[in-house]
Amino acid sequence: MPGGVAGEIIYSLKYSGWGGVAAEIASHMGKLPWPVDVLSERAMLVPVPLTSQRLRERGYNQSTLLALELSRIWGIPCREILRRDKAAVSQTRLTPDERLRNVAEAFSLEVNESEVAGKHLILLDDVITTAATLNSCAATLYDKGARTLSYVTFGRAHTSGDRL
Repeated sequence: MPGGVAGEIIYSLKYSGWGGVAAEIASHMGKLPWPVDVLSERAMLVPVPLTSQRLRERGYNQSTLLALELSRIWGIPCREILRRDKAAVSQTRLTPDERLRNVAEAFSLEVNESEVAGKHLILLDDVITTAATLNSCAATLYDKGARTLSYVTFGRAHTSGDRL
């Protein structure tokens, strides 16, 4: 998780039912500068899905809450077009290699391939550590015809190589 106050806020969003902070987080994310080609091409925001069990436990997907708010700010649609098929264990304590194996082939497309074919999609997750989850989502979308994929996250978790 990102450190300091930002880390505490994301932790509370994910694990303490603080869904209401998504609008404020997204307002900050919405100010990110993007290259002109991305601004003109981006077709939709795609939140990283949770397993159905994790969704039931939390009551919401924090990435979807952020994506819905960003959708409003950026004026592009948010679509939950991915499904998490493989029930993965929490990645918080896994090594980079374990994270890759944990999410390998974990996602599938819930819509017709024509809805992603040739499009520039923005994948959204709350926090990035090794990018294993985002890369697995991207592989699924790319295999189904997406032309370009960009990532946006609120934070980056510390990794073993970081100087703290």
